[in-house]
Amino acid sequence: MAGPAAPAVWGTAPACHASRYQDQPRGTVWLCLLLLLPACVSAAITSPSTNPGIKAWLTQRTLEFGRRFGLELLQSVLQKEHELNLTGSYNTPLLGTLTYAVPRIHIHELQMNESSLDFAEDVGVRLTVQRARIQLSADWAAQMGAVQDSGSVELRMQDLAMAAVLGVSEDGSGHPTVWTSGCYTQGTDLHMEFHRGYSWLYNLLAPLLQRTLRQQLNKQLCLVLHRGVDRLDAVLKHMKVSTQLDTFAAIDHSLLGPPTITEEYGDIALKGEIFRVGTYQQRPPALPVALPVALPVALPVALPTPLPKTLPMADEPMLLLAVTEFVANSAAFTYFTAGALRRNISSDRVPRQFPLQLKTKNMEVFSPQLQERYPDQPMELHLWARRQPLLSFRPDALHGTLFSSAEAFVVLPNATRVPAFLLNIDANVTGKPTISRNRLTGTVKLTGLHVTQVASNVGPVEVKRLETLLKFGLWLFGVPKANKWLKAGIPLPLPHGLSLLRPQLSLQQGFVLITTDLQYEP
Repeated sequence: MAGPAAPAVWGTAPACHASRYQDQPRGTVWLCLLLLLPACVSAAITSPSTNPGIKAWLTQRTLEFGRRFGLELLQSVLQKEHELNLTGSYNTPLLGTLTYAVPRIHIHELQMNESSLDFAEDVGVRLTVQRARIQLSADWAAQMGAVQDSGSVELRMQDLAMAAVLGVSEDGSGHPTVWTSGCYTQGTDLHMEFHRGYSWLYNLLAPLLQRTLRQQLNKQLCLVLHRGVDRLDAVLKHMKVSTQLDTFAAIDHSLLGPPTITEEYGDIALKGEIFRVGTYQQRPPALPVALPVALPVALPVALPTPLPKTLPMADEPMLLLAVTEFVANSAAFTYFTAGALRRNISSDRVPRQFPLQLKTKNMEVFSPQLQERYPDQPMELHLWARRQPLLSFRPDALHGTLFSSAEAFVVLPNATRVPAFLLNIDANVTGKPTISRNRLTGTVKLTGLHVTQVASNVGPVEVKRLETLLKFGLWLFGVPKANKWLKAGIPLPLPHGLSLLRPQLSLQQGFVLITTDLQYEP
């Protein structure tokens, strides 16, 4: 796969570079100085059109955690003024027919004392509320014969019960969609008090009106909830299904299809593809990574095969998240094609303790002609990935393979850079990712390094001796420095106020599994 055609860019070395050199032996190698770059990223080879890059399982404990936020949302939807347009009539034996109209209501108080939130299989979630209390006010207009009147009324309903089912699906464009699948409310204890106008008369008639108003109120509460869910659905349709990560990359977290809802858990599949900002260059499809169909439960140890169908309540986490190799390899593909995997290293940037200094006199042992032609001159190294890094998850570790090139230049006193030689440097690295609260941490290890000469203007380069010294320098300085940086951790992109509680991370074949509880602090 070709990369950006520039010597300072991590990609395939351009043909114009090869013309500079006297001999051009063929080679396939690795750039070891940047071998630690992808170690903190996961890996994958999956076709995103049919297989998810990210898969999440929501458990009953997730619903319990979200129940109070759902109730707060429901209360915010209901506790405001609502168009009602309620009309009706009541026939009194002595006074005749009373017709009334209630154009709107205002809900002042809504207390939900007993509530539960459960999965509704193949639909979404079910909210059940018992012993709720609601207090509202309304303007009214009434007519009895030729007499017209208007005023206000206060209503209090005790022992209100509500059952609502919220359907959840995908709208065909990756956005979630919600709707009210069912709603039922029942309140048995209704008190009302009229104000203004002939309120004394209507208060006398209140016991006669209670049944009719109670039925209408039960019906209207469901209509109000339905309108609130419709507004939520409108917001979701305009919700962004991708998030920019930096100047190079963004991640597509759109839904691949409707969630799978059972009585025990919800299964959500997200695309999880990382793509270049401003473009959407589809990476080549590859073999799918098999994710467990059922809810994985034996954590943090390896997943049993076959997976159990039920989840022990004592071990049930709030959230399980599987991130496949596809996510990481799509990131590697994006950064590679964007020209982001590159680095230029000058002689003054190499630590003094590093056994290989970028000066011609230090390179004499590897290339005698270099010191002869350019005695005691500083050098500069241009590093770039000539191929996309390949990353994979295995139960023992994260494995990475880097395909890189390094071009060495002699820096003359007039600042002219003279090409000296071109190498390919191939490296293997393993990583052990860990998670702590809201940060991703880990360690890396260099497991292999191979250097070959591609071309040279200063005669043969002793690549085996160079390879040995480079390994030693990386093991002594590069790996410890990377591990020190990884120990500090990378912050996870979480919503404001949300934290992971007791997170666990386990490596599986083809994906990493994170299980965690959640904590919210406004």
